[in-house]
Amino acid sequence: MGLTRGQFLRLMGAGAAGALLSACATSPPPIDVTGPEFTEAEPSGTVKLWSRGGLLPTAQRIVDRFHAAQDRIRVDLTPVPDGQFVTKLATAIRGGRVPDVVDIDDINSALFVARGVFADLTPLLDELPFRDRLSPGHLALVERDGRYFGAPSIADNSTLWCNVGLFERAGVDIDQVTGSFEGYLEAARAVSALGDDIHGWFFPGNSAGALAFTVQPHVWAAGTDLIAGEIGDQRGNIVDNEPLRATLEFLRALWEEGLTPPAIDSDDGSRWASQFQAGRVGMMPCGFGIVTPDASDELLDQCGVRLLSGPEGGRSFFDGGTNFCLPNGSDNPSAAWEFVRFCLELEQQTALPETGYIPVRSDAATDEFRAAYPLAAPPLLELDAGYAPLSLAYARIYNQNDGPWLAMIREAVFGGNVDRALAAAQPRFDEILRQGDA
Repeated sequence: MGLTRGQFLRLMGAGAAGALLSACATSPPPIDVTGPEFTEAEPSGTVKLWSRGGLLPTAQRIVDRFHAAQDRIRVDLTPVPDGQFVTKLATAIRGGRVPDVVDIDDINSALFVARGVFADLTPLLDELPFRDRLSPGHLALVERDGRYFGAPSIADNSTLWCNVGLFERAGVDIDQVTGSFEGYLEAARAVSALGDDIHGWFFPGNSAGALAFTVQPHVWAAGTDLIAGEIGDQRGNIVDNEPLRATLEFLRALWEEGLTPPAIDSDDGSRWASQFQAGRVGMMPCGFGIVTPDASDELLDQCGVRLLSGPEGGRSFFDGGTNFCLPNGSDNPSAAWEFVRFCLELEQQTALPETGYIPVRSDAATDEFRAAYPLAAPPLLELDAGYAPLSLAYARIYNQNDGPWLAMIREAVFGGNVDRALAAAQPRFDEILRQGDA
């Protein structure tokens, strides 16, 4: 039996936003960023900023810098728990009590852009001298009909982390083996042969969100996606997706050959990087902020980072992170934009790795930056390779442990039946996408 619309919305946090926003009888008028308030007046007063709770140290640091740089505007920072952000923002919009600016998960920003509740920032973005250096993956999630309803804030990118010390002991060259699945398997076998407590590859096999962050780029690197069509008419691209099939078969080979730690089938991501940080894993797809906070300087000195490869080549990474958006109805939008503009300056962007994140400007990868943060630089050097799926049903498909994404991976990798996994996932993707677009 299929889900009813009501059941779907209760299951899907993103759907709650749609239900709440649809219930609004009226909406505030759109903010006019070309009006005199933006072009003539000097902003002042208080800016109400909502930030994801998990980003509080990063957000607070930037707010403190902003306060130190000027005395006209004060930012009132409110951290919102990540799991509650969508619903709380939708409720605030419905009630007409919106913050002036939100620093929202870039995937979730698309939910609100589709509802028309964010200000059109296109003219302001076009005035930025570095407009063409902003992350295209972030911008794609706030674009509608050629207009942009947000600006990139920070990046959280998935890349392949390699223990070059283990590679050298195994007689493997990092650049020769990180461009295809065949090379990955060659390296994983060589590293695993170093000892019983050393393994070639790691992935958290029971964490939907972590696997979405790190596995999808293999498919994107081959030039395809798991979702086809535009919002309003989307469907799954599963059964006949050969790069997806190859990716599942690759993960299955890693598991079957014992090239991963034996307990990854139950790993929920809570100890994602621990074995890599202990120097016992050769390769691990993950994010900069997952490895660096608790890794020793000795380990980091022998790490190499590469973009994720497709089955036979190509490069990609998950363009995660956040976008700044100004809800219509904001009390102080011009001051909010001044804060956003400050956050996008190179001085702030190039300091982001200090709290575990990556800049959203390609020109942040200066010689000085690359010397200071060599492990953060690879995505910036190929920023166009970043991608994030545009769908109103992303959370229900990819982030929930009862969704079709995790079920497909577990059946293919640990159950050993790739054909059955693909066949079962196709109708579930289709159903969720159809109801998410409704």
